[in-house]
Parts: sequence; C-alpha cells; structure tokens
Amino acid sequence: MPEPKSSPRKPMIEILIALAVGMVVGILFSACKLPLPAPPAIAGVVGIVGIYLGAQAWPLIAKLFS
Repeated sequence: MPEPKSSPRKPMIEILIALAVGMVVGILFSACKLPLPAPPAIAGVVGIVGIYLGAQAWPLIAKLFS
C-alpha cells in the first residue's frame, strides 16, 4: 500500500500542535503546583537524540544480522 504524500507544511503543523499541547500541560501542572512531567533539560534532550539515533541505527543493525 503506498504511503500518502505529506505536504511540506504537515511537519510544521505537527510541531506547532505539540508545542501548544506541551504549553497547556505545563500551565496545568504549574496551576496545580505539581512537578513538571519532564526530565532535566539536558538529560531530556540527550535522551530524545538517543532515541532518534537508535531508531535510525536499527535498519543497519538488522541488515548486519540478517
């Protein structure tokens, strides 16, 4: 089944929606005086980069062992 073509604007819309939802969650947590549901800034960014790199490496690893 062919994948639907995405417009160049779709990723930007997804980023803006994610940012808006994140801001709403941050406001709600602050209003309720709860700790933010996020790791420390640098650790969070490094973790996200690690997840991305792992996802990109998986096809190469799978190809090595097949």
